[in-house]
Amino acid sequence: MKVKVQSLDAKSGGDINLDDSIFGVEPRADILHRVVTWQLTNRRAPARAARERSEVARTGKKFGRQKGGGTARHGDRRAPIFVGGGKAHGPRARIFSSSLNKKVRALGLKMALSSKAMSGQLVVVDNLDLKDGKTRELREKLGKLGFGKTALVMDGDALNVGFARASSNLASINLIPAVGANVYDIMRHETLVLTRAAVEKLEARFNG
Repeated sequence: MKVKVQSLDAKSGGDINLDDSIFGVEPRADILHRVVTWQLTNRRAPARAARERSEVARTGKKFGRQKGGGTARHGDRRAPIFVGGGKAHGPRARIFSSSLNKKVRALGLKMALSSKAMSGQLVVVDNLDLKDGKTRELREKLGKLGFGKTALVMDGDALNVGFARASSNLASINLIPAVGANVYDIMRHETLVLTRAAVEKLEARFNG
């Protein structure tokens, strides 16, 4: 698959050939759904348990008279009706995790990349160099490039410091290294922007 390469100044930078085994895979909704569900499940934090009646360190001695007090006949300060008592039917500690075959995960990432390439939502730029690294400068350039409402920008091993500083104030731009490529982030952004270095890293990841 041949894609045009452009610079942040909206100038043409030639063409690049994308590996069809990575960017030309027919997407399947069921595979993408499985990978996204696996990601979101594993990012859930563990659920904290609440102490129930048997776990609260309070006295179990009867603290009042059986009759004559004008109140109910309580016999345990650990009861849920008292401040400091145990929680009635409180939440239990849980760890949320799931497993997914490595081949399915790799296939899901290929399909996510392919879906952006086939729908015309993939943009390849030469590099992310900015002259001054200012947010105003980057905002002006993005208006010419047409990245859409949201864009996921993927660089090589090391992130461009100037671009990272300039894009930190833009809610519509997210910047990640190629090693952090994942299905959920790719699919939830309107446009996927790859640098030449990111393309090389992704192809080496699957073909190496």
